[in-house]
Amino acid sequence: MSGTVIERLVGAGMSMPPAPNALGAYLPAVRTGSLVFTAGQLPLISGALMTTGAVGDDVDPETAMACAEQCALNALAAAASVCDLDDVVRVVKLTGFVASAPGFTAQPGVVDGASRVMAAAFGEAGRHAREAVGVAALPLGAPVEVSVVLEVRD
Repeated sequence: MSGTVIERLVGAGMSMPPAPNALGAYLPAVRTGSLVFTAGQLPLISGALMTTGAVGDDVDPETAMACAEQCALNALAAAASVCDLDDVVRVVKLTGFVASAPGFTAQPGVVDGASRVMAAAFGEAGRHAREAVGVAALPLGAPVEVSVVLEVRD
């Protein structure tokens, strides 16, 4: 792939947000050796949630997928606070939590929004192991939360 991570995201119609602030007593991202771990990121834009509620009830799956995309962009912004994203060797793992209404089982489709961000940013190196988990509730009433583990060059 040619271009920088930022250029590839822009080419895919996405933009990198500013690095998120921690909403508690933790760091948005930590680097240890060649690995970067992000804290769970919510679908915040300029400090406000895109929407709230349970997917399959208050939030439709398409909106939730857009929320997952924003979560992933926020995770990349958090990672960029501790590494150069152009040094990412691969996305190792992505974990997505979906606040789910009873009976909602399409969590993998929602989390695909986040996976697509990683593919846009890193191409083949953006393919990753993944978990898409349905939960009863998430912080601040968010419909989706995403975290990533990245491998970076030393």
